[in-house]
Amino acid sequence: MRPRAHPGAVRVVAPARLHLGFLDLNGGLGRMFGSIGLAVDVPRTELVLRRSRTYKGEGPDHARAIATLRRFADVFSLGGAYEVKIASAIPSHAGLGSGTQLALAAGAALMTLEGIEHSPSRLGEIVDRGARSAIGMAAFEHGGFIVDGGRGARDQAPPILVRTHFPDDWRALLVIDARTAGVHGEAEAQAFAALPPLSDAAAANVCRLVLMQLVPGLMETDIDAFGNALTEIQKIVGNHFAGAQGGSPWTSPAVGRVVEALRAAGAYGIGQSSWGPTGFAFAPSQEIAGRLYDSSIGLARAEGLEILVAGGRNRGASVEKIVST
Repeated sequence: MRPRAHPGAVRVVAPARLHLGFLDLNGGLGRMFGSIGLAVDVPRTELVLRRSRTYKGEGPDHARAIATLRRFADVFSLGGAYEVKIASAIPSHAGLGSGTQLALAAGAALMTLEGIEHSPSRLGEIVDRGARSAIGMAAFEHGGFIVDGGRGARDQAPPILVRTHFPDDWRALLVIDARTAGVHGEAEAQAFAALPPLSDAAAANVCRLVLMQLVPGLMETDIDAFGNALTEIQKIVGNHFAGAQGGSPWTSPAVGRVVEALRAAGAYGIGQSSWGPTGFAFAPSQEIAGRLYDSSIGLARAEGLEILVAGGRNRGASVEKIVST
């Protein structure tokens, strides 16, 4: 009789996500935040998990992954230990959702390895994800373009209002500043607490731009409408956050200069992802994205920055069993 196959290890590849803005920083209707997001194919977190006699790891962010694994193992009463090898990781505190994607990747790998049914939202709740936004969990589970409905009175992650396909031809140019970190952790909580409410009129304008221009432009593959709406949303939200970012809508002024150069060269829909420092701009094709990259990479490198060309990822994280006998 052949021995029964079982997963000796599990490989997970999780996409980065862009946070493209908030719907409502006023809260007067009883809900707060509301996030616009997009899963992208680079950068990404890739890890392999297997059982081990002791907890150990290697690769970028492995210590954080081990801490997360210990928490999941405790919650699910798992008595063993695990080894995690991280081949690549989304840059930390860059506005790309690194913490959520690493936690969900580690959790999904562990659940698959041990044969436990799970959902990304449940795993996210265990490790305190989704406090303001659900787009990271939705990007992990489904990919694509996402809008969530913000936090209400219930102590749970926001509901997903829109999840739709991002055009296959479109590209995002990501301007990366590895020297600067966006606001995070306790400093982020304090920054949100210190922000005054956005005006009713500004919040209403953002919601109108999302519903009547941004999402229709995306679904009709009209990058001009999509880009105009996104740039205006980012202007409103960025100016609101400027007080917590040294008076600028850009955490990294160098990123701002390069993103503005991309817009001058013909890019669409510019802004900063979450607290940054990563900036973004969009192009309607790989060819045009390549031209925009070539036009701006000299300036970027002179500023100490890098530019990545990313596609939208219209599927969630991949979870692969590595079977042994």
